[in-house]
Amino acid sequence: QVQLRESGGGSVQAGGSLRLSCVASDYDNQCMGWFRQAPGKEREELASINGDDTTAYDSSVEGRFTISQDAAKNTLYLQMGSLRLEDTAMYYCAAGDYGMGRLAFCKYKAWGQGTLVAVSS
Repeated sequence: QVQLRESGGGSVQAGGSLRLSCVASDYDNQCMGWFRQAPGKEREELASINGDDTTAYDSSVEGRFTISQDAAKNTLYLQMGSLRLEDTAMYYCAAGDYGMGRLAFCKYKAWGQGTLVAVSS
C-alpha cells in the first residue's frame, strides 16, 4: 500500500499563506487529494487532482487553495492563501483510484499521518 508523508504545516496569522507537501512512496495512484479535520469535526475533503491535472475543490477553499502535483518527485502540494481562523486543522493527503467520490471521480484508499496548521488572529 502506498505510504504518504505530509509536511509544511505550522502556525500562521490570518491572511497568510502556507504550502503543504506530501511525498508518496509511489505515484501510480490515479488520483490524489487533500483532507482536513478540525477538533470536534469530521474529516472533510478539500481538493482533488487526477492524472491529467484535472482539479476539483470544496467551496470552502475554492479560490484560496490550489492543489498541484509533481509526479517526477512523487509529490503532491496544497498552496493555501488568505488563511482564516477556521482553516485551523490537521491536514491529510490521500491517494486513490478512480471511483465514486464527493468532489471528483476518486475513491481514496490511503491517508498520511497529517500535518497541523494553526491560524491565529
